[in-house]
Formats: sequence, C-alpha cells, structure tokens
Amino acid sequence: MRHLLTGFEFSQEDYWDIINTAIDMKKDPKKYDRVLAGRSGAIMFEKPSLRTRTTFELAFYRLGGHGVYLDLQNGELGKRETIADYSRNLCRWVDCLVGRVFSQNTLTELAKYGSVPVINALSDLYHPAQAMADYMTVYEHLGKVKGVNVAYVGDGNNVTNSLLVAGSILGANVTCFCPENCSPDAAVFIKAQEIAAKNGCKLAVENDISKLRNFDVVYTDTWVSMGDNTPLDTVKKKYMPYQVNSSLVEQSGAQIVMHCLPAHRGYEITDEVMDGDKSVVFDEAENRLHIHMSVLSKLINA
Repeated sequence: MRHLLTGFEFSQEDYWDIINTAIDMKKDPKKYDRVLAGRSGAIMFEKPSLRTRTTFELAFYRLGGHGVYLDLQNGELGKRETIADYSRNLCRWVDCLVGRVFSQNTLTELAKYGSVPVINALSDLYHPAQAMADYMTVYEHLGKVKGVNVAYVGDGNNVTNSLLVAGSILGANVTCFCPENCSPDAAVFIKAQEIAAKNGCKLAVENDISKLRNFDVVYTDTWVSMGDNTPLDTVKKKYMPYQVNSSLVEQSGAQIVMHCLPAHRGYEITDEVMDGDKSVVFDEAENRLHIHMSVLSKLINA
C-alpha cells in the first residue's frame, strides 16, 4: 500500500509512470473506464474547491468507481471524533481517502491509523498532485522536463514546496522568486535540494526579481493562501514587484506561463498575460483530471 502525502514518496520512474499514464488516459479515456469498477473513495474537504473536488469526483467516475464527497468545512477533522477513529471507520467502507485539509498532520494521522491509500489533495505544506499536473503540462508544451528552467514568482507556499519536490525528482531547475520572509518551507527546500543534486538539477530561492532571466516557465499563485483572510490590497505593496505582467514575462524569456488557480486578476497576474498566447493555465487545470485518474488507478490497484 502506498500513499501520496508529500510527493517525496515517489521515484523519478514513479513520476513518469503517473504522468505517462495520465497522458494516455487523456488521449484514450475509454480504455480505462473499468479500472476502478466496484471501488470507492472518500473525498474529504475542509477547504472549498472548484478544480480539485470536480476533478477527483470525475476521476472516480471516469474509471468506473465512485467518490463520496464529505464536506468538512463546518469543522476541522478530529473535533467531532478523533482522526484515528474517523480513518478506521472510513477504511471499512472505501478503498482510498482523499483529503484537502488545513494541516499536513491530519493526513499523516489518516495514513497512520487507516488501512487504505491516502492522497493529499492540498494541505498547508504540500500540493503534490497539482505539481504532477504542472509538470505534465510542461512536458506537453516543451517536450521535456529534465533541464527545464522554472521560475516560481510570488509567495512561497504549499504549491511552491511541491514544485520544488517534483522538480528535484524530475530533474527541473526551479528558482523561487519571493519577497523577503516569504520563501518556501526551509526543511522541504533542503530535502528537495539534496535530491536535485543527485539528479543533476538546481534549486534556488531569490529575492531580486531583476535576476528573472533566461527561464522557460514562469509560474505564479495567489499572494494570500486559502483560509487566510488578509485583504489582498494590504499585501499589494510587498508583492506588486513580483506581479506576472507582460514586462516581467518578456524579461524572463519564458515560453509558457502557469498559474494553479484560482487567480486574482490584476494582482499576481494580469489579464493580458493570463489570456495571452503564452498562458497554459487552463491546460494545466484540465490536466488535474488526468493526473488524479492516474494517481487513483496506481494507488488503489497497487
């Protein structure tokens, strides 16, 4: 039994197996429509979602299985009953637990006390399936991942962490351009950097946006993470130099621009860029479905 909790659990071979299967599922979905026949999963969400919920539910459906959505937005897991008991109960009924949660520790506990695979659909620390869909999109548009130069621009968050993790394993060079004190998680970065050294790629964190040059990909995300009620206008001064606009994209030399969505247009990214010919944000969003199908098929049928 295997889990997808951080993205560190998988080798480069595993990542490519997931990505290549997702590409084939995208091309010929009918071939896979009975892969999870008679199987089910609990889709547990403490946070609101458009892409993640829709694509996980559809992933189960397209594979012939069934995803049961559990709305946990009225209270965090573990308050009504312990996470251990929650996991033990669900594992008697379903074949997989998918969790979009506030705390990474929640997923760790679900996996510790459960008996079925647990998939991280977003936590405070990681967003691993998002990163898989991101690098699938890079591969589709650039024909490779190894050696590709990726610039993440903005707040260092869970998405940033997962781009570093997956990038280090797949051999991409990832530089995070963040304001001071807004860098990605230090422990995640150090661990990913060790893997990157073995795979011949480089990871870096940079504050100086003038160094954003000679990149293949520019990637951004919202300046305020979901669940943080800080008004965007109050952080605008700090982050505006990192806005992905036409000037910044031209400076970077990037071939494609990415955003994991939802986007706050006019803040971290401009309309002109998001709707421009270098934008692949909706391809990226579509690929969430195919990656989720692939991950579910691999873990449930392991």
